[in-house]
Amino acid sequence: MYDFLHDKFMNQLKAAVRLIIKLRFGIITIISLLMLLSAYSTFNNLRIDNSLSIWFLEDDPSYKAYIDFQKNYGSDEIFIAMFPVSDAVGESEMSVLNDLHQRIDTLPFVNTSYSLARAQYPILINKHIRLDNLYNKSRSNRGLRALFSKLPNITSQLVTEDFKNQFFYIQLNPTPSIEEERRNIANDIRKAIESHYSKYYLTGPPVLNEAYSKGIYKESLTFGVLTVLIMTIMLLFLLPDKRYLFMALLAVAVPVSLLFGLMTSMGAALNMISMLIPTILMVYSVSDAVHIINIYHKEGLLQKSLSKIDLLSLSIRKSLTPCFYTTLTTFVGYFALYLSPLPAFKNMGVFTCIGLVLSFVLVYIIVIIGFSFMVVKFDKKPSSVTHSNINQSVIITWLNDVTERYSTQIIVFFTGLLVAGIFAVFQVEIDTHSLDLLAEGKEKQELRHIESKLRGSSRLQLNITTEDQSSILSSKTFKKLQNFQNKLDENIFINAPVSIVNIKNFLEKRSPVLFQSNVSSQKIKETFDSFELNNSFFKLFSEDFSTASFTLSLPEMTTSELEQVITDIKRDFKASFNTNKYALNINGFAVVFAQLNNFILETQFKSFVAAFFVAFLCLWVFIKNFRTTCLVLIPNVLPLSILAILMSLLDIPLGVTTAMITPIMLGIAMDDTIHLVYQYKKHGTIKSSPKSRVNLAVKYTGNALFSTTIALVAGFLIIASSAVPSVRDFGLLCAVSVAAALITDLIYLPALLKTFDR
Repeated sequence: MYDFLHDKFMNQLKAAVRLIIKLRFGIITIISLLMLLSAYSTFNNLRIDNSLSIWFLEDDPSYKAYIDFQKNYGSDEIFIAMFPVSDAVGESEMSVLNDLHQRIDTLPFVNTSYSLARAQYPILINKHIRLDNLYNKSRSNRGLRALFSKLPNITSQLVTEDFKNQFFYIQLNPTPSIEEERRNIANDIRKAIESHYSKYYLTGPPVLNEAYSKGIYKESLTFGVLTVLIMTIMLLFLLPDKRYLFMALLAVAVPVSLLFGLMTSMGAALNMISMLIPTILMVYSVSDAVHIINIYHKEGLLQKSLSKIDLLSLSIRKSLTPCFYTTLTTFVGYFALYLSPLPAFKNMGVFTCIGLVLSFVLVYIIVIIGFSFMVVKFDKKPSSVTHSNINQSVIITWLNDVTERYSTQIIVFFTGLLVAGIFAVFQVEIDTHSLDLLAEGKEKQELRHIESKLRGSSRLQLNITTEDQSSILSSKTFKKLQNFQNKLDENIFINAPVSIVNIKNFLEKRSPVLFQSNVSSQKIKETFDSFELNNSFFKLFSEDFSTASFTLSLPEMTTSELEQVITDIKRDFKASFNTNKYALNINGFAVVFAQLNNFILETQFKSFVAAFFVAFLCLWVFIKNFRTTCLVLIPNVLPLSILAILMSLLDIPLGVTTAMITPIMLGIAMDDTIHLVYQYKKHGTIKSSPKSRVNLAVKYTGNALFSTTIALVAGFLIIASSAVPSVRDFGLLCAVSVAAALITDLIYLPALLKTFDR
């Protein structure tokens, strides 16, 4: 029965090979047309999208709250410019600032702009507060500096202490309304500034966003060129004959080109995550192509009498099952990313899976068509550029001997490493630093320079509201607000909080009776009733006086530090207010960004559990033996343990890019295992011991495993060459994991099978 099914399958394969060869010119034409359409779509539709929406679902409560906050209180997408000047309060310098305001305010995406030229301070006239210009050219320099010293939290954000630098703020419209214009915004802002200043520094969330986008585009091009170059060089060494090179390169290039065409035609954009797809996909395509070509060449040397159709059919039969399962396990690893709450990861998972399917199908079609045009005489000496196969065979023979003689020691050592890795998992920090998503360059340097003077480049707004919607402007509440702001001032991460407390302290020095304990809240409310809120860049309280707002300036920091800042703010609020009577609402991008840690942890847990469960089922179906499946699965977890140990030792956190590493590496680690176990199973039909079957399996697949691992490591090392720290860490960790997977497959797995499998 088995022979009948085997013969039937071989006949079907031969028929399929004949059909592909018969239709090869039509297939080549179709693929060529699709390649042209893909190139056209990619060239015209390729775009970079690093907007906030790719990291958060539109119906995510935190994202919706952030958008609502922008609509009600103003966007925190703010450009911060710093202008070196001879005198920050000089008349000519102030004139230039006023001219710049007029130019900036005409731009359609700008909500407002703010600087010393527009700053105001409160004065009490006829028992009502009015606003007057902070800068007045008729005021003496000494008088101006004295006035500044009374409003330090505000003026420190307008000029530096030595009066040698001015700060200029440009607040954009809410995020959703500017996304389509984002690529032009920074350029237009720079042009406006350069028309007034020859030297300036510029930073802020929109600047960093533009830098991320430019970095993604540059890195994508670099990775693509390097991958093609490195893969070409690697194939010259990995293929048994250099005449197979062009065919292998086509098998790599075609799926990637078609996938890009599909992505861009569907409106998908490149981001910090999806820019890795081409390199990853090209590496996988190389692995399958090398396996198939190596089997074809090896069988051609062994069975020289076979016709081309028979040899191709035999090569497909011997490679199809292991390549299918390796593609399946890798598919599972990436598809597990679809369970992530982050849209960027979902898209990465979906499109990579589509690319894997395209690669699996097209590699076979291209190889069949390629060999149909080639005349390979297997009696001739291979024209490869190296004798690596001979060296690899020596290594494989040595490894078989080692795993046989020292199996117990190997099992003890690697199992200990596995246990150490499990403990190391709990030592790995979950953290993302926004600056680690950006390469070194002008933007980073300017950010550091401005933060050295300003101590902050991003904003956080706190709203404290009375639960009964009564006025928050009372002497009793002012004491609570003062106490709360004092605690904020003590926080090392928070710079220059601005609130009604600053105004109150300033006015109190001039009119002490205004805020005495016997003054009614109605009297205070009437005093502030004419306060011109819209003229201030800082929101101080709501129209109905039920809410007091605090605007905080924060430096660029990690998500864990942001979480700590938010925790500290909540703690200080509870210490200052009765939470039954007052409510705290924390707003701004920093709040949303701080939640990335939770999303990353959720991504890791869901994706890994799903990938592990499905991978186990795939192995069980493939091996058809529960005991052997468990033995085989253990070594595939070991590379992840080594990964955890490495991250713990090198202080590499689990961040935005590394968050997807465990499901991906689990899928990759199983690739070599499946090729090895396939041959182990195959030799199981022969009555022999597990030791001899493992040795035969390693000898048959060893060269291909070395070749594909070298290709994978090379591909991930290309990613590790990135100028972006977080991407560099991802590439390095993946390269180490792939190398570790090969070591465990050639040493740990054989030792386990030889010792425990029956």
